[in-house]
Amino acid sequence: MSDTTKPAPGQGPAAPALTVGEHDPELVKQLEDGLDAFNAAATDHAEEAEFSVRVTDADGELIGGLSARAWGGLCDIHLLWIREDSRAQGWGAKLLRAAEEEAIRRGCDRAAVSSYTFQAPGFYQRQGYEVVGRVPGIPGGHEDVYLFKRLG
Repeated sequence: MSDTTKPAPGQGPAAPALTVGEHDPELVKQLEDGLDAFNAAATDHAEEAEFSVRVTDADGELIGGLSARAWGGLCDIHLLWIREDSRAQGWGAKLLRAAEEEAIRRGCDRAAVSSYTFQAPGFYQRQGYEVVGRVPGIPGGHEDVYLFKRLG
């Protein structure tokens, strides 16, 4: 009688599989959950809160918006966008200030953002952010600029 609890020679457990594919929201969720747990254990800051700020026109159409998260006293600004016909009207500064105020309300005392050189690093600098790093190699000879600001 053979032992059925052991795989036959050459029939061991399946080897790990490495795959490459299109965007996978389920994978992203698992990665975020795993990284959040790791970060919480490493820093003692588990509470994270994403929030957004938006401005709409009289017809309810989006003029612009901002998404960010508050974590461990840092406001991490993910996205800020203003539609083209509404740029240079002060909406970016208003959205950013509203986000900073919300971040302070949520216990943040600093904020960080990155912006490509062809986007808006100058805008953030005019709002009091300081350049703390650059990553070269963006298409067209551009850089990814990292900016930081103390809030309050």
